[in-house]
Amino acid sequence: MEDKVLRKLFLGFIHIHILHHAREHPIFGLWMLEELKEHGYNISAGTLYPILHTMESDGLLVREDKNVEGKIRKYYSTTAKGNTVLVEARKKAYELFKEIKE
Repeated sequence: MEDKVLRKLFLGFIHIHILHHAREHPIFGLWMLEELKEHGYNISAGTLYPILHTMESDGLLVREDKNVEGKIRKYYSTTAKGNTVLVEARKKAYELFKEIKE
């Protein structure tokens, strides 16, 4: 039970994390998996890729396919909508942090 609750909570953090990095520079799935692991999020590709596709469908990310060493790699960057959502999410996260910090 607790794992499901934490997973739902952390998925929101993961979305914000993706927007943050996709705003800084184009990201691709494997890089994002490694970045998330560095911050303690141990998710699988089977979890991450549907998140990226949904964020693209929602208009938060735009994808560009590039040929890298003979393979197609999908790079994601934020859209104007994604940038707006990120700004709002940062405000909400900051307010929450100020309230719950010890």
